[in-house]
Amino acid sequence: MTNDHAHAPQLQKPDGSMVRVLVVDDEASLTDLLKMALRYEGWDVRTAADGLSAVKLAREFRPDAIVLDIMLPDIDGLEVLQRVRADGSEVPVLFLTAKDSLDDRIAGLTAGGDDYVTKPFSLEEVVARVRGLIRRSTLTLAQERDPVLRVGDLSLDEDSYEVERAGTPIELTATEFELLRFLMRNPRRVLSKAQILDRVWSYDFGGRETVVELYISYLRKKIDAGRAPMIHTVRGAGYMLKAATG
Repeated sequence: MTNDHAHAPQLQKPDGSMVRVLVVDDEASLTDLLKMALRYEGWDVRTAADGLSAVKLAREFRPDAIVLDIMLPDIDGLEVLQRVRADGSEVPVLFLTAKDSLDDRIAGLTAGGDDYVTKPFSLEEVVARVRGLIRRSTLTLAQERDPVLRVGDLSLDEDSYEVERAGTPIELTATEFELLRFLMRNPRRVLSKAQILDRVWSYDFGGRETVVELYISYLRKKIDAGRAPMIHTVRGAGYMLKAATG
């Protein structure tokens, strides 16, 4: 069996220590989901439920990235960022924001190297964005900077969203891209429909697992049609992506 972290190149700092991520959200159920997804990456994760605790924890924990909800019970996420920056920290921040509260201030932050996702988001998207922020910061090793995932003759660029098979570009929708990325970050590993649903669809998605079957069939048409198949069904267990043979 592969171990938990054989699924993707693990981000580390130049000294080999664990990447540290601070998650700030007053919604406990969401914090737990994010903590689980980020720990799965092999990272050290701490959480805070309000802005003042977050500022204090940022000083003590010295995170390499912060996942920060804009709406907090005491001071808002932008105030948290100001205070963290005032402490001399350049830690990159991924803001979580409701679609209807997306204003110019948040959009402007992306120019400074921070990023945001709108709720409801998928866990896979958050993990990918945090990986991107950390990869672009100066903390990580040179070999971790490559944003391209490769399995056999299939490649996926996490930064430009370009997908190719044997050099031929493949156009994917946003959901197809998220699904393929999850499969490619777990090659030769059987992923259940429930696992895929949890990671690729937004955390409040109430739909059924049949949607996974539907999107797997869409992906197969685009990735495998007329070629040796890479996406395999493992009966009763789920799906697996592996390099084509022959």
